[in-house]
Amino acid sequence: MTKVTGSLQKDRRYWLLKSDADSFAFDDLWNSSTRTTHWDGVRNFQARNYMRDEMKKGDLAFFYHSGGADPGIVGIVEIVKEGYPDHTALDPKDPHYDPRSKSGESYWSMVDIHAVERLPRHVSLAELRTKPELEGMSLLQKGNRLSVQKVGSAEWNAVLRLAKESPGE
Repeated sequence: MTKVTGSLQKDRRYWLLKSDADSFAFDDLWNSSTRTTHWDGVRNFQARNYMRDEMKKGDLAFFYHSGGADPGIVGIVEIVKEGYPDHTALDPKDPHYDPRSKSGESYWSMVDIHAVERLPRHVSLAELRTKPELEGMSLLQKGNRLSVQKVGSAEWNAVLRLAKESPGE
């Protein structure tokens, strides 16, 4: 397994991808045969723009379990294919179907991700909120519910440090 914990590359960007653990959990990705999937179903224009225009192959993202009793960051994924049209918007049988997509063209985008690493421990939203160095993190801003968010390199490193600590240290 490739460890990315603590490694920074000059041009690499960092992200956070949210998924409800009841619909698609990090374990689902981790236990899949290739540990790779497309990140589809995003139906917010800002999040779409991030995937379409800014995410690059080699970027890393935290995998965040939203919803449930204890939301938090559980793993790290790598972007392995840059933004391309989300075909699920065109399939009336798919839960992510968007009837506004017409003529066989989707204006929604997706990227492919690969599970790289489980974090040593779950870093809860409640714990993230207690850390002054993370107060500017998009995830912690009131009203920010985007399923795709930017993460600064200092925030990335702070979360990685937290994941290595015992809770409450």
